Amino acid sequence: MRPGVHSEVGRLRHVIVHRPGLELSRLTPDNVGGLLFDATLWTTKAVEDHDVFVEELRRHGVDVLYFADLLAETLALPEGLRFVLDRVCIPDRVGPALADRLRAFFEDLDSTTAVSYLVGGVLMRDLGLRPGHSLQASMLGPDDFLLPPLPNLLYPRDSSSWIYGGVSINPMARAARRGESVYVRALYRFHPRLDAQNAVVYLGQDDTQGVGASVEGGDVHVLGRRVVLVGVGERTTAPGVELLAQALFGSRQAERVIAVAIPRSHATMHLDTIMTMIDRDTFVLSSSIARDLASWTLTPAEEGGGLRVVRNPDLWRSLADALEADAVRVLVVDEDLRAAEREQWDEGTNLLAVAPGVVFGYERNEATRAMLLQHGLEVVTVPGGELSRGRGGPRCMTCPIVRDPL
Repeated sequence: MRPGVHSEVGRLRHVIVHRPGLELSRLTPDNVGGLLFDATLWTTKAVEDHDVFVEELRRHGVDVLYFADLLAETLALPEGLRFVLDRVCIPDRVGPALADRLRAFFEDLDSTTAVSYLVGGVLMRDLGLRPGHSLQASMLGPDDFLLPPLPNLLYPRDSSSWIYGGVSINPMARAARRGESVYVRALYRFHPRLDAQNAVVYLGQDDTQGVGASVEGGDVHVLGRRVVLVGVGERTTAPGVELLAQALFGSRQAERVIAVAIPRSHATMHLDTIMTMIDRDTFVLSSSIARDLASWTLTPAEEGGGLRVVRNPDLWRSLADALEADAVRVLVVDEDLRAAEREQWDEGTNLLAVAPGVVFGYERNEATRAMLLQHGLEVVTVPGGELSRGRGGPRCMTCPIVRDPL
């Protein structure tokens, strides 16, 4: 398998998903906010619904790889285990007295169990330490986390983005998600099936985490024809887009980046929460969002390796030019403001195309589904009553690693 994502709607071949587990059962009313969720989830139901989602993907010809399986296979390699533990079991994170103890804890586990703790979190009681062992141990109770859970792995789209023939291991905006990047880097560096060792890495090659320069995959859309659309809002910053654009241009993987400003709020945290591309020349846009979104086109500067940035008079005209189309269709549900806000909050526009005009969406988004069917699209509905509570839809729940060009 040679990774590469060459469009937003071409035939989807391989994706990474994360089947929810221990980490969701550790969400509580007290910690959901810090872990970027809006509510606790019914874990059993979330797993059942996710299994339905994966079954439908496979029924549509998509090869589904589980993140936990890939990580376990990576940890089974001595160099993979060493890479991860060197970055997780460090004094700066857990204190000097507990760093070696945490490392020994993981080294005693088989790789599958180790993954459940790396993702689900490590409690002080899991280490079986007495309070006098360290200041950190003395100040934490037995049910306090030494290593916090990573429930947002349910949405693996954000932590890495395959863009044409390369990958961005994204610098995440929130501390609660930055731990994901270590595991993603380990997969792409060591797992033989991913075959990513020789791929271009745009961002995230080392351990440095930029300050203020963040990029998340929910904002990154591969339009095809060497054009990339990126949302700039709550999670992806303008400096992050500039760094990504420079890397794309320097590696000759892309020749144009269209940056679009989106509202900076939790409700619209990523571009795919308000719009997605669903067919060769078709986008769906939430009716709660004004059509006149501000956008800019970034291209390589003629000299000096910098960027040329031009304000676009009209986003949709710029997208049509990028797609070499006379115009683009922008589909919007006809509904009142409150209904539109509810549909957008429930991820009505967070759609995953598995082929041109064939999209996955949540069954609860009845208005969006009806509108898409009227316009001739095929809509595969999956349950999302629990899965949507983390503010993510079918697009968020997949990290494409092989997708055909248009």
